[in-house]
Amino acid sequence: MAACGRGLSRAMGASPFSAWRQAHSYTRGRLKPEYDAVVIGAGHNGLVAAAYLQRLGVNTAVFERRHVIGGAAVTEEIIPGFKFSRASYLLSLLRPQIYTELELKKHGLRLHLRNPHSFTPMLEESAGSKVPRSLLLGTDMAENQKQIAQFSRKDAEAFPKYEAFMSRLALAIDPLLDAAPADVEAFWRGSLLQRLKSLSTLKPLLQAGRIVGARLPQYYQVLTAPIAKVLDQWFESEPLKATLATDGVIGAMTSPSIPGSGYVLLHHVMGGLEGMQGAWGYVQGGMGALSDAIASSAAAHGASIFTEKTVAKVQVSHGGRVQGVVLQDGSEVRSRVVLSNASPQTTFLKLTPQEWLPEEFVQRISQLDIQSPVTKINVFDCIEAYAPGFKGSVVGRDVLTPPDLERIFGLPGGNVFHCAMALDQLYFARPVPLHSSYRSPLQGLYLCGSGAHPGGGVMGAAGRNAAHVVFRDLRSM
Repeated sequence: MAACGRGLSRAMGASPFSAWRQAHSYTRGRLKPEYDAVVIGAGHNGLVAAAYLQRLGVNTAVFERRHVIGGAAVTEEIIPGFKFSRASYLLSLLRPQIYTELELKKHGLRLHLRNPHSFTPMLEESAGSKVPRSLLLGTDMAENQKQIAQFSRKDAEAFPKYEAFMSRLALAIDPLLDAAPADVEAFWRGSLLQRLKSLSTLKPLLQAGRIVGARLPQYYQVLTAPIAKVLDQWFESEPLKATLATDGVIGAMTSPSIPGSGYVLLHHVMGGLEGMQGAWGYVQGGMGALSDAIASSAAAHGASIFTEKTVAKVQVSHGGRVQGVVLQDGSEVRSRVVLSNASPQTTFLKLTPQEWLPEEFVQRISQLDIQSPVTKINVFDCIEAYAPGFKGSVVGRDVLTPPDLERIFGLPGGNVFHCAMALDQLYFARPVPLHSSYRSPLQGLYLCGSGAHPGGGVMGAAGRNAAHVVFRDLRSM
């Protein structure tokens, strides 16, 4: 990422609560030998899980290996004199319940709507003083149609219908995001009591079905087809299709012509910001300010958050149940449950003693698709062609390749979603079939990060859902 001039750095501003990190050293205070719950990793999902558990009365500690919290949602000063969102850089997918239930505004979260939200310049040979065309899209539908009409009046007329179509699909998906996937295993093979309890997990699926109704075949195509095919059915102008297709390839080893890219697009348009569906925004103070607000909410209710405390392994009792973690410095921390915000690969292949996991499960985890095309950089000569003088404004750069993303942020293969958001690794099958309810084969060990349902992005749903599953399990112990 490039830092372009001090004015831009100052424009991001500092969150009114940005001093919280300096005033509250996460490692200050005595490390207790025992907690009800331990969370591995202070990424946003781990912090969300800790905040909910602590509010529910579960004494929780979070251990982060780095010197900062937030995982990829972090603000750092890599270039002297400049702080910026180093990896994740925009907000939209965070579940609305998390804003309100964790009182994030009270804890300093400030948002700025990104409007317009996309700009597609054209390299056209201009005649005389005529300015080359470009496509600028934002929150004003009438203005969007005016912009699109430069390239196709037919597309301008179709655009509101396309937006309504996608919004309805996002509305159908919405109930599935805030609960564990339907427990099919319990429904078919469990005891009578387990079967009765599993019926409630089908409710989100039934809600989704009611919303899509008779248009299920068209929506099924969006989820399974190449996004290029879907867009070709709606529009004829290349600038518009190219702009919309961008959301179908973000963070994924795919292209608009590959089946399944439609779901990736949906994943990036099903969010919202302050009641405005599909809107994206910037966090004042950078994405780290969001992580700080979640941490502040957790700490206000008594959660303990420690940085530079690397978890070396998960401890298991002789009876085959989790009993805590061992830190890299040799310290043992006991707990009734452990939630891992680390990737499934790190959690089950590195931190968990292999003798306590089924061989088939380990094999499935090792075979997860983690391919990533992500390299965080602005390709400069290309931008210079559209915006002469850009290169001269750059005062520093931070280039993050997939190996860098894995080394720094713990993202396996550099995959920002922990594992690919492909149809064979979603919902019932995330991270692997029969283990999509945040629970693992090892009793007391849970996943709460992006490798669990509903997947990646700064959404917080995995952390929130996992916390509720853990709380229910603790009550039944």
